[in-house]
Amino acid sequence: FMYRIRCSFLFLIGFIFTVNAQDKKLSLEEIWDGSFSQERLESLQPMANGTEYAVQNYNRTTRDVSVDVYSYKTGKKTKTLISAKEIPGLNYFQTYEFSEDQQKALLSTELEQIYRRSSKGVFYVYDIVKKQLQQVNDKAIQEPDFSPDATKVAYAYENNLYVKNLINNQVIQVTQDGKKNKIINGLSDWVYEEEFSVVQAYQWNADGTKIAFLRFDETQVPVFSMDMYGTYPNQLYPTQDVFKYPKAGEKNAKVSLHVYDLEKQSLTQVNLQKKYEYIPVITWTQDANLLSVQAMNRHQNKLDFILVDTKKNTTETILSETDKAYVDLNDQLNFLADNSFIWASERDGWNHLYHYNIKGKLLKQITTGNWEVTDYYGYNTNNKTIYYQSTENGSINRGVYAIKINGKNKRALAAKAGTNYADFSADYTYYINSFSNAETLWQYKLYKTKTLEEVRVIEDNAAMQEKIAAYNFSPKEFSTITINGNDLNMWMIKPKDFDASKKYPLLMYQYSGPGSQSVSNTSSNSNDYWYQYLADKGYIIVCVDGRGTGQKGADFKKVTQLELGKYEVEDQIAVAKKLGEQPYIDKNRIG
Repeated sequence: FMYRIRCSFLFLIGFIFTVNAQDKKLSLEEIWDGSFSQERLESLQPMANGTEYAVQNYNRTTRDVSVDVYSYKTGKKTKTLISAKEIPGLNYFQTYEFSEDQQKALLSTELEQIYRRSSKGVFYVYDIVKKQLQQVNDKAIQEPDFSPDATKVAYAYENNLYVKNLINNQVIQVTQDGKKNKIINGLSDWVYEEEFSVVQAYQWNADGTKIAFLRFDETQVPVFSMDMYGTYPNQLYPTQDVFKYPKAGEKNAKVSLHVYDLEKQSLTQVNLQKKYEYIPVITWTQDANLLSVQAMNRHQNKLDFILVDTKKNTTETILSETDKAYVDLNDQLNFLADNSFIWASERDGWNHLYHYNIKGKLLKQITTGNWEVTDYYGYNTNNKTIYYQSTENGSINRGVYAIKINGKNKRALAAKAGTNYADFSADYTYYINSFSNAETLWQYKLYKTKTLEEVRVIEDNAAMQEKIAAYNFSPKEFSTITINGNDLNMWMIKPKDFDASKKYPLLMYQYSGPGSQSVSNTSSNSNDYWYQYLADKGYIIVCVDGRGTGQKGADFKKVTQLELGKYEVEDQIAVAKKLGEQPYIDKNRIG
């Protein structure tokens, strides 16, 4: 009898301990103070030798920022390329960018955000071989970029474009007319940055003899003013920022295309033969004299792909994309060695890859199916294989795949349910698979591309995974809900002590911007921990991607054209009504 009491007592103690261990309470401070930050591979770059990769590291003990090189095969660090502590005159740097030959690096300091994607800072060129540091400019500049042979750096400063010769330190001012709220050279205006994700509006050609750039004339664009609040007590009063901001129907900046010839030191405006409202993308081909241009009308329902022969000063439209709604910008353009190119298009209703020759003749539609290509990783000339990311493993997931350029022999490299990315070695022998899903924090594993053999785990965030397990968070349940004739992706988080016989208040979250995705099978962010906090307080949280969001085809995404805010709102209202019919949801407490 005493043995049974002792066992029962020990069982009770064990049960209480287990419940407490799994029921650690989440605080509001933890959600946003970095308590759940995950380890990442920062600024990973494959080395040209194909056997190593570089990563930016920060040593908290020595407070040193470095760029370290690791072996794909062994995982061991082989060398340190850059160490801020070992470079006289440089205490730290925030980002690095290799030159094409990886013998030099651009290092940024004092970075200051401007808009969503743009910034300015003080930049240095570090010669990795000679171990010499060279300041590009002592003032804050924008978008510095090496020439292909790394003997020069182009950059923008106060709306003008400059080129610095790194050998003799001579600086050429390419443009003279740049002025705030009037003329911008080599950088984008607000519209291009926000809507086309373009900041650097200039490009070096293949041999570094020419620079093509866009010029924005904002003179006629209406202005917008905004009060900028500083930090107390340094700034007691706000300052006013006035900038050019075209609202719907107002005048956009007038954009023009120009080419600067460094050998002749001559500046030429390119005549595209037609008037275009937007020139969102300029890309040099493998031919140093041949520039490609993507130009659009204001409604963005027609895109012309134009080749400019900068030697003969001629233009030719080799390809056009039209759409009854709008043409999404092609940011997956890639010119191959023979100057044929990979092109992305939604012409069959889904975003897929196409192969064209330089004359604009379609050679092959490479990918096809009721799913979207979401990223293009590159082309291996040795085995004629394209590598890409897509939603073939489900619209809330991302997988990595390989396919021959003729559209045959497709195989999955990383298609586990969740979100997969890939960073390939320079020769495509290896790839690092970044993976997470709603239950799994980010994991970084190295694989052999040919055999898919796992070489090793680089980082799996095991310590953080164990820490999170102690909170016993409620699972994020994925499903679909049929609304207005569409099966919409949905996730739901319920209180951990959920009882279907009770009624719970419901919080619905959604963004719904065109092509966006809020319901995705990926690792938790701060919002997710906030939802867990609410679930612990007795709320059900739901997210539903309605019409207008992405990854479910062009028609689903573009239905909101000219009626932004109609279908998105209708779907959320219908979701709220339908969920309100569930016996466990209080229809009078839906937010």
